[in-house]
Formats: sequence, structure tokens, C-alpha cells
Amino acid sequence: MPTSPAIRLTRALLLLLVSTFLCYLISSAALDPRAWFEERTPRPPAAVVDRRLAELGLDDRQPVTERFARWSWRALHGDLGRTLDGTPVGEEFARRAGVTARLLLVGTVAGTVLGVLAGVWAAVRRGRLPDRALTVFSFAVLAVPPFVLGLLLQAGALTVNDAAGRTVIRYTGERTPGLQGGPVTQLRDALVHLALPTVSVALGAIALYSRYQRAATLDVLGAEHLRTAQAKGLTPGRALLRHGLRISLIPLTTVFSFGFLALFTGAVFTEQVFGWHGLGSWFVDAVHTGDVHAAVAVEVFAAALVLLAGLLGDALHRALDPRVRRR
Repeated sequence: MPTSPAIRLTRALLLLLVSTFLCYLISSAALDPRAWFEERTPRPPAAVVDRRLAELGLDDRQPVTERFARWSWRALHGDLGRTLDGTPVGEEFARRAGVTARLLLVGTVAGTVLGVLAGVWAAVRRGRLPDRALTVFSFAVLAVPPFVLGLLLQAGALTVNDAAGRTVIRYTGERTPGLQGGPVTQLRDALVHLALPTVSVALGAIALYSRYQRAATLDVLGAEHLRTAQAKGLTPGRALLRHGLRISLIPLTTVFSFGFLALFTGAVFTEQVFGWHGLGSWFVDAVHTGDVHAAVAVEVFAAALVLLAGLLGDALHRALDPRVRRR
């Protein structure tokens, strides 16, 4: 049965609502903000802790459904609550999301494009040395956890810096503390700090998407319409670019939807390794301190990103496959 974009968008919004409730329910059950207050030195009186939890909307003596109803009503009006130290969640979330976006955007886009190109390149050279080398590289990267990959890159940067006798590659932090200079100096410093974490994110994307793209391209290479195009005088490369690449990209649209969550999860470890203070490190801190509102904000944001990636993948599928557009 055909499904219109409006219906898919409605389903995505319903899924987001369900995900939001589950995130709040699970976070409230697993995290203990009361313990964070009671472990302060000196330990505050119980009445003070109860009053503070009530002010934050985290009083665990009230039913979780009642807390969720109040939180969701305020969230609909743009108020995501406050963290345990009283900072507005919305302000902190906006600042942290900007950091994570800088980390993920360049690495994901570059990794996806390079992964697709590498997959096509390996498929055309199936069984040759470049194909085997890319296979070994991809499986090696996919077998290494993201935080180990980040540590290996840091070790490589240290080796390069030691060999050069100065800091050539920055491997920690978002900027150089206390750096003086104009916008150009600040921008150059930010790009230098961004380089290594971006490589860490991009390597995972290249390894993942190149494997899928290689398999999809191999299926297309044996297709009848490609042999017909070559029989009409096109070289194998031109025939693949004109009549095969678009078809081979169709399966990748689904992989993109599910792969984005893995990249976002990997970014949590990348932030920790490289000392970036984005959503990943904020979520880890929230779980450690029992900050329910901060944890829910990150969880709901991740769910929204996955649903958005699914809609984007669906739109790309419709754009690449005319059979889907006619349904």
C-alpha cells in the first residue's frame, strides 16, 4: 500500500512522542538525583533536599507519570527544565549541540562520500590489490572500538609531534586556551583542533559505507543494462557512472538511516577521548550525577536524529528509484 510523505512524517512524530516518554521513564527509574544532593558535603537536611527536588520537578515521591506530564507541558512551551546545578537545560543543550555538530557534520559527510567512492573503486577492481587493501582496512577499523581508535590516533599524533620537535597535530580540546588573535587566527586554531577528531569519525564512516557500496556496485556491474550500454560504445567506467551508480546507491539509503545512530554513539567516545565538551560528554556526566533532565534531552535528541535520518534516507530512496515515486 502506498505511503505518502505526510503519513510517514506523522508516524515519525508519533514514534518520537513514544520515545520521549520511554526516555523519561527509563531515565527516572535508572538515575537517582536525590543521591547527588545527599552526598554533598556538608550533607544538607532532608527537607532541603526534598524542596530542591520539588523545585526541579524531580521529586521521586511523586508518580513518574505526574512528573512527565509537567515536564512535557513545559517542554512544549520551550522549557526543558533545569540541571541539578540550576542551569537551564535548553541553554546548555544548545551550546553542547553546537560542539557535537561541528564534530559529527564534517566527519560524517566526508566519511560517507569517501566511503561510497572507495566502495565503487574497490568493486571495479575486485580481487586486485586495492580491493584487498580496502577490505583489510575496513575490517580492521570496524573491529576496533571507537575509543581505542581515538587513542591510537592520539598516539600517532604524539609520535609525529615528537619527531617534528613541536606540536604539529593538536589531539585534545576544542581550542588553545588563552590564544590571542583575530578571527582568522581563531578559525585556524579551531580547524587544527578539529582535524584529528574528524579523522576518527570519518574512518568509521568510510569503513562502514565502503563495504555496503562495494557489494551494491558488484550487483550492478553484472546487470544487463550495463552490458547493453557497453555494447553501444560506452567504456565500462562511463557505463557505470551513467547507468549503474544511481542504482547501487539505493540500498545505501537504508544503511545510512541505521548507520547514523552508530556514528552518533561513537561520537560519545570520540568526545571523551579528545576532550570535547559536547552532548556525549554531557550525557556521560548526567548519568554519573543522576541528572534526569539533561539525560532525557540528549536521549530525545538522539531519537529525533535517527527518525530524521530515516526520513532523509526514505526521501533519497524515492529520488533515486523511480519505481518508488510511482507508487
